[in-house]
Amino acid sequence: MPSSPSPYPSGSVLGPALFEVRESSIHNRGVFAAAEIPADVPILEYIGERITKKESQRRGLELIEKAKQTGEAAVYIFTLNSRYDLDGAKENNPARYINHSCDPNCQAFIEKGRVMIYSKRAIKAGEELSYNYGFELDTWEDHPCRCGTDRCMGYIVDEEHWPALKRKLKRIISDARAKEAKQAAKAENKAVTPANRKKKVRAAR
Repeated sequence: MPSSPSPYPSGSVLGPALFEVRESSIHNRGVFAAAEIPADVPILEYIGERITKKESQRRGLELIEKAKQTGEAAVYIFTLNSRYDLDGAKENNPARYINHSCDPNCQAFIEKGRVMIYSKRAIKAGEELSYNYGFELDTWEDHPCRCGTDRCMGYIVDEEHWPALKRKLKRIISDARAKEAKQAAKAENKAVTPANRKKKVRAAR
């Protein structure tokens, strides 16, 4: 999950009184606003273990293998910079339960080597917090999206890749329809016997 340098001045997190972790309709558990949250304020910090890119890659591959066997393996690794990542897979990191959305109300920023979750807009009490995970396009098929918003792309990718993803999906749908039409024509051809072909030819004369 990539993050961006913060455009806001550094500030302290508003605190746990503003959010709670509970069951989510998007995916298992989620983080919800426990009170009204103003726009452009730091809500909580995404904490974890600082690891090298090499270790990050090793853990990522390990999780992929686990997913193949169990069908599920959560990834909580955030990109910090060109040398290090942040693995947030720890119990005292409630920010790891914030789900992805294609129309998020939060955004992750880097502040002096720390990942801070900010509100993008005013958030009502009871509303689920979300941000775009910013995954790359080359892994889009591995990350289906269940955010359910009007802007949902169906897959978790960074918004900058949406035009390219739309083209890919359009091509896949077009190819699938062409294949179906070809199979239908082939099945219809098989259903026509030599005798039927003669009758059709005679009827057409």
